[in-house]
Amino acid sequence: MKDLNRTNYPTGKRPIKVLQFGEGNFLRAFVDWIIQDLNDNGIMNADVAVVQPTFQGRAADLAEQDGLYTVCLEGIDNGKKVQIREVIDVLRDFINPYTQYEKFLSYAASGELEIIVSNTTEAGIALDETDTDFTVCPKSYPGKLLAFLKARYDHFSGAADKGLAIVPCELIDHNGEELRRVLNELAKINGMDSAFIDWLNSANHFTNTLVDRIVPGYPRDNAAAICEETGYNDNSIVKGEVFHLWVLQKEPLVQEKLPADRSRLNVIFADDITPYKQRKVKILNGSHTAMVPIAYLCGIDTVREAVTDEDVGKFIRDMVNEEVKPTIDLPADEMDAFANAVMERFMNPYIRHELMSIALNSTTKFRTRLLPSYNDYRAKFGKSPKHILFALASLIVFFRGRRGDAEIELNDDAAYLEFWKELWQLSDYSKMSGIVLSASEIWQQDLTDDDNVNIVAGYIKNIVEKGERAALKEFLGE
Repeated sequence: MKDLNRTNYPTGKRPIKVLQFGEGNFLRAFVDWIIQDLNDNGIMNADVAVVQPTFQGRAADLAEQDGLYTVCLEGIDNGKKVQIREVIDVLRDFINPYTQYEKFLSYAASGELEIIVSNTTEAGIALDETDTDFTVCPKSYPGKLLAFLKARYDHFSGAADKGLAIVPCELIDHNGEELRRVLNELAKINGMDSAFIDWLNSANHFTNTLVDRIVPGYPRDNAAAICEETGYNDNSIVKGEVFHLWVLQKEPLVQEKLPADRSRLNVIFADDITPYKQRKVKILNGSHTAMVPIAYLCGIDTVREAVTDEDVGKFIRDMVNEEVKPTIDLPADEMDAFANAVMERFMNPYIRHELMSIALNSTTKFRTRLLPSYNDYRAKFGKSPKHILFALASLIVFFRGRRGDAEIELNDDAAYLEFWKELWQLSDYSKMSGIVLSASEIWQQDLTDDDNVNIVAGYIKNIVEKGERAALKEFLGE
């Protein structure tokens, strides 16, 4: 079997227009896959130079295959199982800035470069006030980017048309705005002149983004079979789900340089990405968070089993349709299509998504993923959403730490674990409910609205005394 490289798999050569900070699975199965599609359809003509964001990274590994790798997309699309294998050839150069700092900065002088893309994890866009020595590679991503932009400003003498389209993909709120803010702070800390700072803000174009695709990464369980299927040895295979969504805030230069919405792909340029983020967090993440304690206490271990279960699946769908979708300000057809796609993703037969992997930090996740829907529902309808309250009651029982005779390995903030442990020293369900619902230090609000204390206490009693499955059936009116 041949190795996957450009000798055995000849490809064309395009101008390097994209500098990408990050070489991980997500960018390769999402952004680079999108750029490949745009190239293949004649919408763009661009290759990518990859910058390794940390000292330990995979730039050298990718270079061994000349940047070629196979993307394997697997899942359900419109009710049908789909498996796609595609070789991606857009990665052209590979830079470890810690050992190749001059090479990294040399790209600042490129007249062909147009776009900066990044995914350096949620912690990547953060201010490091100690990043003050730009004679060596800065430690943080903003430090590296600032050094790069300063070198570009100097090389082109501050030319206004040499700014770049800057497209962060880190999963933080307002990622483009936050990256620009951190760059400005760091520039001031380093005493950079006001003319450069003006150019940083006026010539460069930052946009906020939302990305959505589940990317498990290298498929260790069937990599050999995939290589047999494709006919190439490939040590950089990356596996992802078929579903994808990229929402970018409208910004003229970004839309001109990265016209990703002109292809068949699920890419949207929106005036405001907030509703789309709400949609993802409330529907996808909120469903996950509500599902975990209910399904797990019913003896279910995976997301797919949960949504295909007659009772748990009905509960999740009813919660989304009745209590979540009405709180999001998007057209009904878009909401329906997204919610249906989420359920298809949950049923993906090619991905085993363990409920206990989602259970990490469940207390905080309930606050950030379900309480926004709870609050918006109350504001719109003047009453509390019962499905979300039942999910809370199930979460309370989950933190008792037992599923039948087995102990649950709880994994949460130590202070929250102590809170739940002390709570379960009590035996009065009304007191327990009152303590939880009034715990504003946890929820950042008081949830003792209407008759919530009695309602949740009743749910807890049913779950403990009858079992989760029986309590769920009773809730569903079965």
